[in-house]
Amino acid sequence: MKHTYRILIFLLLISASYTLGMAQENQSYFLHTIEKGQSLYSISIMYNVTTEDIIRLNPGCEEKIYAGQTLKIPKMQDKKKETFHTIQAGETLYKLSVLYKVSVKAICEANPGLSAENFRIGQVILIPQEEGKAESKAKEKPKKDTVTAIQGPVRSRCREMHKVKRRETIFSVSRKYGISEQELIDANPELKKGMKRGQLLCIPYPVVAEPSSPVKGKDEVIPPSDSELFEKNRETPEKIATVKAALLLPFHEDRRMVEYYEGFLMAVDSLKRTGTSIDLYVYDSGKDVASLNAILEKKELKRMNIIFGPMHQAQIKPLSEFAKKNDIRLVIPFSQRGKEVFNNPNIYQINTPQSYLYSEVYDHFTRQFPNAHVIFIEPSTPDKGKAEFIKGLKQDLKSKGVPMRTVSESADKEKLKAALREDKQNVFVPTSGSNVLLIKALPQLVLLARDSLSQDMHLFGYPEWQTYTRDHLESFFELDTYFYSSFYTNTLFPAAVRFTNAYHKWYSKDLSSKYPNYAMLGFDTGFFFLKGLSRYGSALESNLSKMSLTPIQTGFMFERVNNWGGFINKKVFFIHFTPRFELEKLEFE
Repeated sequence: MKHTYRILIFLLLISASYTLGMAQENQSYFLHTIEKGQSLYSISIMYNVTTEDIIRLNPGCEEKIYAGQTLKIPKMQDKKKETFHTIQAGETLYKLSVLYKVSVKAICEANPGLSAENFRIGQVILIPQEEGKAESKAKEKPKKDTVTAIQGPVRSRCREMHKVKRRETIFSVSRKYGISEQELIDANPELKKGMKRGQLLCIPYPVVAEPSSPVKGKDEVIPPSDSELFEKNRETPEKIATVKAALLLPFHEDRRMVEYYEGFLMAVDSLKRTGTSIDLYVYDSGKDVASLNAILEKKELKRMNIIFGPMHQAQIKPLSEFAKKNDIRLVIPFSQRGKEVFNNPNIYQINTPQSYLYSEVYDHFTRQFPNAHVIFIEPSTPDKGKAEFIKGLKQDLKSKGVPMRTVSESADKEKLKAALREDKQNVFVPTSGSNVLLIKALPQLVLLARDSLSQDMHLFGYPEWQTYTRDHLESFFELDTYFYSSFYTNTLFPAAVRFTNAYHKWYSKDLSSKYPNYAMLGFDTGFFFLKGLSRYGSALESNLSKMSLTPIQTGFMFERVNNWGGFINKKVFFIHFTPRFELEKLEFE
């Protein structure tokens, strides 16, 4: 009778361990925690749903969302396709593989951004659908290796004892032994009152046994920890003796592509002089999909390590699909609106998507001006191009309790002076990036600065101000001006001087004065990725933070958009014209 009762309890425990996971599997939605820079649009793209679908489950989110907020995301109904799972308390990588009947290796491959370090509660991961799973299991797992289901001798309820060390928690101990926090508490009810250093804990046998895991005793199977599983399924890095790179750009459609190519060739030459072996393939991709497809049929393209391009938006999707199918890295240097980065782990998007860029700027703004009083300068004609930036900035400032007010672009010195606060950093922010507003507002702001020397005053603006610098250089210095940008260079910087001279020597012509400069962009992207592949090979992605290069114009700080997607560049500079007539490029980590 006691034996029957024990089996019953065991079965109930197994059932309980799956309750949370099965509930999530059967729900029509899963949970997504919003990260900095994400918008409803980008979230809908990464989960292949519409913004309307998200709004329907989260009324009011169309008005405002914020980092840390949790959204319900509708699940795809087709069970034959991949699905998404939000990690819950007590769940391990092994348990998820059992729950969804998919191998740990398949989960790891579907989520290249996932690791033992970030496998935590609230993370969303992609659960793949394995093809021919039953057949592959039969080949991989002979029957003789199957652990017998016959009940062995009665064993102790503790597989071992653990002595609590300093700073250990219920979470860290349960994770160490591959069990849930609740399983540890059930085996040690005294933990409900807290954990003490030196306390002896009973480490119970896990509720679920893994047939393929190492056998610790005659009748006992211990599931491996997350760290062990990730380590086991990590691909062995491969060196790349000769980097094979391809440029797919519309050279005859856009002269700037020729400039990009010229700068790229200079990067290749610099690397070859240091012993890096590179095979470069160059194709004119035209502007339509048909011309691109003709290139993608070439056999040599499937052997590339990396592809740079395209220029035209219509070509991004087919090139992305090609790169994903053939496991080739794809660097997209120009487009800011690509959707593919959210679902293709091989993509690097250089031009930061707008919502991520703005989010970085807002953060850096309040770090640069911790005691700010922001004064917005409104033009007579609203600038629609800056509406989203200003709306987001005002929301961010309001949430942080930063005081704000508004003045007109035609305000004279006295009206501007009345807007100042003596106890704050007064930061004037035009709500238009146009030169017309600067021409109207700067003279009065300069008079104000000269009349209010004791006041802490600054001017803050936009990347396009690089184009107007020559017109307003003295005013920018006098007003202690800042503007943000993802790219910046100046002839005062040594690296820019060296490149400018080398470019003139190579091509017997001067660099274009347009921003961003495409020759510099070609050099920066070419040097960064070709150097990275030659140095780290297939392990480039796990070593991006070690790429301590000094680019000429374009900064690089790549982050994955999610566990299964690609990388976006989140580097933002603040360019500072100091009252001491010095020019600074401020970088943020």
